[in-house]
Amino acid sequence: MKRLSDIGTIKELLSRHGFSFSKALGQNFLVNPTVCPRMAESSGAGQGVGVLEIGPGIGVLTQELCQLADKVVAVELDKRLLPVLDETLAEFDNIKIVNADVLKLDLNRLIAEEFDGLEVVVCANLPYYITSPVIMKLLEDRLPVTAVTVMVQKEAAQRICAPVGSRESGAVTVSVNYYAKPELLFHVSAGSFMPAPKVDSAVIRLDILQEPSVDCDRAAFFRVVKAAFSQRRKVIANSLSAGLGISKSNAAALLEQAGIAPNARAEQLSLQDFAAIARQLNGGNP
Repeated sequence: MKRLSDIGTIKELLSRHGFSFSKALGQNFLVNPTVCPRMAESSGAGQGVGVLEIGPGIGVLTQELCQLADKVVAVELDKRLLPVLDETLAEFDNIKIVNADVLKLDLNRLIAEEFDGLEVVVCANLPYYITSPVIMKLLEDRLPVTAVTVMVQKEAAQRICAPVGSRESGAVTVSVNYYAKPELLFHVSAGSFMPAPKVDSAVIRLDILQEPSVDCDRAAFFRVVKAAFSQRRKVIANSLSAGLGISKSNAAALLEQAGIAPNARAEQLSLQDFAAIARQLNGGNP
């Protein structure tokens, strides 16, 4: 098995395939040999488990996942990496590479076709520029997966894993907690990558809930969350008025019916608070 954490090996491999890094695709390959084994083990990969990987790069994390899981399906957008992956993963017979944009894929169909009879988890080193869109797609598509373990920018990890109702929380915090229980596992320094990014990273795990964490209309819930954080420096009544396109008096009445002070701020609200507002917005119905 090629030592894909060795910088010399990586440079020789990429040079031989005529590969150059794409800033537009946010390509940074891991060279810290301790990170990928730890990440793979944290993902839940094992016997009876299939892993969906997003953005395998040159296959350093993929190798670790293939050693643990029954099957790995890796979705890679950059077709220039396909011959590289053919070489670095040649010894494994439990890997399939899909050359596609994960944001445009029917992931439910892919999982049904590739992981019949297996528990499924997601594991990925996500490019910073698509972190939130990919995470929300994985959650909103209601995939038959038990956990999502991803490496993201450190600040994004802290925001996602912040307690709902804390000063650090934001719309993505509330959105993720609607579908899953997030946990920050460990930090990864910028020097662990080639080329090194300007910021540190962190690995987080989202344990998917069987049912949403609150009982209310989903569309109404996310309308409220988006509106509440659209002007997070303002009190909740003003944010809802602007974000929902209603008068300030109607926003105040909505909050009163939900039992929430109109001068509270979005980051102070709990999941139940957002659900209470959503129910009132939905005419008092769940």
